[in-house]
Amino acid sequence: MLRRTGIIGTLIGLLALLLWAPAALAAPAAPATGGCGVLAPGASAAARNAIAAACAQVDANTWYSWGGGHGDTPGATLGHYDGHDEASRQDGERVGFDCSGLVRYAYAQAAGSDILDGDASRQYYTTRAAARFTAAQGEAPLLPGDLLAYGDSADLHHIAIYLGAGKMVEARQSGTHVMVSDVRLGGDYFGAVRVNTGAVTGHVFQTWGTGVWTKTAPSAGAARVYAFPGPTGIRVECQKHAETVTSDGYTNDAWAYLPDYQAWMTNIYIQGAAWLDGVPTCTTR
Repeated sequence: MLRRTGIIGTLIGLLALLLWAPAALAAPAAPATGGCGVLAPGASAAARNAIAAACAQVDANTWYSWGGGHGDTPGATLGHYDGHDEASRQDGERVGFDCSGLVRYAYAQAAGSDILDGDASRQYYTTRAAARFTAAQGEAPLLPGDLLAYGDSADLHHIAIYLGAGKMVEARQSGTHVMVSDVRLGGDYFGAVRVNTGAVTGHVFQTWGTGVWTKTAPSAGAARVYAFPGPTGIRVECQKHAETVTSDGYTNDAWAYLPDYQAWMTNIYIQGAAWLDGVPTCTTR
């Protein structure tokens, strides 16, 4: 009787293990030291690798250093005084990252190439956007690995990596180390971008000018969508003739559709011919 009871108990234990295993496999990876890790399901393999690279800097107690991480290749570097924050005067002696330097390094480790070189604005306005989310959408659509941007459309001054469960990893400010923080969705939170680490498809161009707005329709009077702070790489899906615009000494009736922003931009502010070479005419937009 004791033997039979023991066998039944073993079988029950095995059944429980089988029932538990799928849930365990679907669970996010356990966070590293300091609570840094993938804290929600849904992250791509590349996003998980980017988070692991950033979290390794938390574990290493790496300094925030203004301008750090922007050397010839991704990785921690000496920073420098930012011109106004007294705490940054020592950054010239600290090897570390600023916010965008950390993002650059993390995604270079994940992608195997330097795909997010530049400051927070350039990283947010990347041609490698797989998806974009506005501040009004909050945290609900976000997945671990998404980049959270702060500032306004013409001046994004901070960027961090979402971990899930209301947490993010960031290089925040001089005098601190790379850290895990609560996600800040109020204040000047601008929105988020999901990074495509694969090949960039479509027609890539460069804008010119500063504070140039994209529009909801190919018309100067249409509602504004995004303003590019300066020369920015963009993907163009198609172009068409619409409202004639005169600006900065140029007149053109050609407008380009930018799928990454679901918005239109007059070709006046896109470097290239008035009618962009190689770009098809829009037929469904």
